[in-house]
Amino acid sequence: MSNSTSTTNFLLLAFADRRELQLLHFWLFLGIYLAALLGNGLIITTIACDHHLHTPMYFFLLNLSLLDLGSISTTLPKAMASSLWDSTEISYKACAAQIFFFFFFITAEFYLLTIMSYDRSVAICKPLHYGTLLGSRACVHMAAAAWGSGFLNALLHTANTFSLPLCQGNALDQFFCEIPQILKLSCSRSDYTREICLLVLNCLLGFVCFVFMVVSYVEIFRAVLRIPSEQGRHKAFSTCLPHLAVVSLFVSTGIFAYLKPPSISSPSLDLVLSFLYSVVPPAVNPLIYSMRNQELKNALKKQISR
Repeated sequence: MSNSTSTTNFLLLAFADRRELQLLHFWLFLGIYLAALLGNGLIITTIACDHHLHTPMYFFLLNLSLLDLGSISTTLPKAMASSLWDSTEISYKACAAQIFFFFFFITAEFYLLTIMSYDRSVAICKPLHYGTLLGSRACVHMAAAAWGSGFLNALLHTANTFSLPLCQGNALDQFFCEIPQILKLSCSRSDYTREICLLVLNCLLGFVCFVFMVVSYVEIFRAVLRIPSEQGRHKAFSTCLPHLAVVSLFVSTGIFAYLKPPSISSPSLDLVLSFLYSVVPPAVNPLIYSMRNQELKNALKKQISR
């Protein structure tokens, strides 16, 4: 294949070669996908229908659930179809669309998680200034900035990646279209280096946001330690620590997947890393953000009883 225009489709990496294992993966992915749809769908419906939850914290949580639904719907349905029909082909346009939407949702979600950590920090550490710093207009602007940044970032990376001439075949060592796998097929060193620089810049920005989140949670923990009630401290820690754990998993696996040296790259390692940062967070976020939130659980029970 002399260039990208002659590439009409790509071949994704199958999770297994045996038919029994393919069907097992299909049912496993289906269960994860349905759980993510149900969890995020219930959060969206409950927050939208209960006016008591129309606050900045739940507004951001609603946006997070929308982004989780979008990101997991970009990858898992194709993986399920590949396992069910034993077909790993994906068209050139579908691959470009998958990369665009995945980068769009993942980038916007990470920026939104940064905003949510700031929201919780202000609510706990500066409660008297909460209404001033996080009014309805400010919340809408911050959420719009997260969505807009994700869109622009996805557009930039997709356009740059699919402008590369490809001459190394069409096999991708991944279960969905991923930029590092497309770059392996490139035969233009200058364009390849340009995209690598963009990815490195993205990872640096992501690391800065992660540091901001860690600082915000440290401030939260310091404020929580001053709470006289042991039950209140336990509640705050049991809520914040899982949030930070999932964000840490997302950041560490994502950065390692995109910036790891080629010498330690392997198909099995790439599959595990991509699954950890693309599937696990959207699936477990509803549990972390809802099961430990009594107000949201009460609102959900009220909606179900209706």
